[in-house]
Amino acid sequence: MPPRLLPVGLPAAAVVTALLVSGCSSADDWSRPRPKPTAIGALGPGFFDPTAPPAPAGTITPRPGSWDGLRPSKGYHVVLLTAGKDARTRTLASAVTKWADEEHVSLKTITATKPTDFIPRISDAIDLSPDLVISVGNDLVDPLALVTASHLDQQFLVVGAELAEPTENVTAADWTGASFRGEGLGMSSSYDPATFTPERAARAVRAGVAAVLSDLTGIVVWLD
Repeated sequence: MPPRLLPVGLPAAAVVTALLVSGCSSADDWSRPRPKPTAIGALGPGFFDPTAPPAPAGTITPRPGSWDGLRPSKGYHVVLLTAGKDARTRTLASAVTKWADEEHVSLKTITATKPTDFIPRISDAIDLSPDLVISVGNDLVDPLALVTASHLDQQFLVVGAELAEPTENVTAADWTGASFRGEGLGMSSSYDPATFTPERAARAVRAGVAAVLSDLTGIVVWLD
C-alpha cells in the first residue's frame, strides 16, 4: 500500500487520528499490551564477521542473501516515515510496504509534506512507540540528525541514505549511487538516481531490518 498523504492544516488531534488509521490495517490497536517482538530465524554466513563486530558508525557489507533467513515476529510494529514525491522515495516506500505485507508487519505510515512538517512528523512517529521507524527520503536526513540522539530508546532505519554521525539507535542501509548524508555535505559524486530500483530497495529494507533485529545498530549496512 503506498504512503498516504495527510491533509495539510489538520488540528493536532485530527492529525493523530489520521495517522492511526493510515496503516495497512485500521483494526490494529497499538495501545494494547503485547509480547515483546522477537527475531525469527538466523543470519546466514557472511552477514558480518562475528570475530570483528562493527564499531559504532562502522560499515558492514553483508554477503547477498545472508539476511534472508531472519525476519520479525508477526505483528512487529513499524512506522514508515516518508517525505518527497520523487521516484526514488516512492520506490523505497513501496519496498517497505511490500515487505511489511509479506512479513505480516503492523505498519503505519506518516508523510511529511513540507519542511516545517519534518521534525513534528518525526516526533509523531516516536510518539507511536513502534519497534522500528523506517525513514525514506533525503529530506528527512538532516531533521533526523537533530532528533534521534535525544531518543536513544527508539530504533530507526534509514534506507537509501545515512546520517553523517549516527547514534547507536540509527542504522542505515545504503549502496553506491545512494549514500546521501545531509545537505551540508552535498551530494556524493557517485549519487545516481537510477540505482534506486525496486529490487535494490527491497534488499536494502530486508538487510537493514535484519541488522536491527540482530542488535547490529548504529552502523551502515552497505549493499553491493
